[in-house]
Amino acid sequence: MDEQPGDGQAFGSLTLVLPAFNEEDRLGPALDELFGYLRRRGGPPREGAPASENLPDRIRVLVVDDGSSDATGALVRARPEAADGVREAGLAGPWRGAWLDLLTVPHGGKGAAVKAGMLAAKSDVLVFADADMATPPDQLPALVDALRTADIALGSRIQPDGSDMRRTQPGLRRLLGKLFHALASIWITGPVRDTQCGFKGFSGASANDLFARQQITSIVFDVELIYLARRRGYRIAIVPIQWFDRRGSRMQTRPGLAARVAWDLFRIPFLHREVVRRQR
Repeated sequence: MDEQPGDGQAFGSLTLVLPAFNEEDRLGPALDELFGYLRRRGGPPREGAPASENLPDRIRVLVVDDGSSDATGALVRARPEAADGVREAGLAGPWRGAWLDLLTVPHGGKGAAVKAGMLAAKSDVLVFADADMATPPDQLPALVDALRTADIALGSRIQPDGSDMRRTQPGLRRLLGKLFHALASIWITGPVRDTQCGFKGFSGASANDLFARQQITSIVFDVELIYLARRRGYRIAIVPIQWFDRRGSRMQTRPGLAARVAWDLFRIPFLHREVVRRQR
């Protein structure tokens, strides 16, 4: 690792993990938005600029293809930012700027795809985000900046004034989300108010530790990570972010999913009953 969290200096490398399952329709525009932003704002820190304006000078965007049956993988490989294209351009590692990589895994759900990507990444800081860019890429600096003094940065759609970016979601989904949060906060996560925001950052060390312990692959995996982070004694920062509801989610509300969510919530403390607080 180039730098340690809390040293007040710029990180040398960032990996952004994007789990994707049958996302050929939404992924192209999302990558256009992401790399357009990285070309404008990413790259080496500007001298004298506040940390919140800077990103590491080596940024790897890792799309994890979760066993897609469409052309998600082919779309990534054909992008001009893809790693093979960067190599052909004669840029040797450690590369400067941003490039795109693809990791293909058997279909196992979002939790499994995120875990595979985070464990495959070797960077100073790691972030996972939704592949549709529901959280705009200009929110990245805030998350990275928080990791200078924290081990884990959790994006939150709840704003400092109490307003909630999720108000644009369909009513049923908002209601189910509130029920989920009530159960999770009592049993597992404590004061974290937005456990399911798909925008979370980790130091390299905390990512290696937590994702190696992750066992849940359903949508409850975020809650498991927060539980593990608290049990291990990591410093957690809550970072209010902008977020926009992108329609087209693969998640379908059905009794079987509700039963699995309830079961996964219930068993998390028992899965990790032997996990102990880390030594600083």
